[in-house]
Amino acid sequence: MGFYKYVGEVWKNPEKYIKDIYKERLIQWNKEEAIVRVERPTRIDRARQIGYKAKKGYVVVRVRIKKGGRNKQRFKGARRPKRMGVRKYTPKKSLQWIAEERVARKYPNLEVLNSYWVGETGKHKYFEVILVDPHHPQIKNDPRINWICEKQNKRRVFRGLTSAGKRSRGLLNKGKGAEKLRPSLSAHQNRGK
Repeated sequence: MGFYKYVGEVWKNPEKYIKDIYKERLIQWNKEEAIVRVERPTRIDRARQIGYKAKKGYVVVRVRIKKGGRNKQRFKGARRPKRMGVRKYTPKKSLQWIAEERVARKYPNLEVLNSYWVGETGKHKYFEVILVDPHHPQIKNDPRINWICEKQNKRRVFRGLTSAGKRSRGLLNKGKGAEKLRPSLSAHQNRGK
């Protein structure tokens, strides 16, 4: 096995292999702000798999997001308890996709390439998001990544074009049972109209 394979095996169960370091990191991350730019990826194997390169034009950001569903604001008008509907509202998007969108709003001049999980506590999940600067000369001159400079890839995270977005939209399912997912749920709904 190569180096990245070993790193990947450790990250399958970090509480078993790197328990002390993992706990220290989570305590430290909890004290920091919700969105923090980091110098280098925490999981180099996963970052490389999803397109990260250690050169100018690539930015790595760690984001903290609260776990669990959403709550609606309690209304002033009368309802019977069955019709109140305050708790147990789950978003249609995954937490990873929501995390990517928050990072994209904080860094509007960069495009989200992809993201991966780096840890979680009882209250929060932590993801690292890889961003690319489409205006950087090194990115424009690299044939492996310069597709992101084209205008059709602007704000791709908000249209569900990252891996987390495609997973949430059901586009990783293919074949029988996935007929109504493409090109999108809303497009299929409006097809016969």
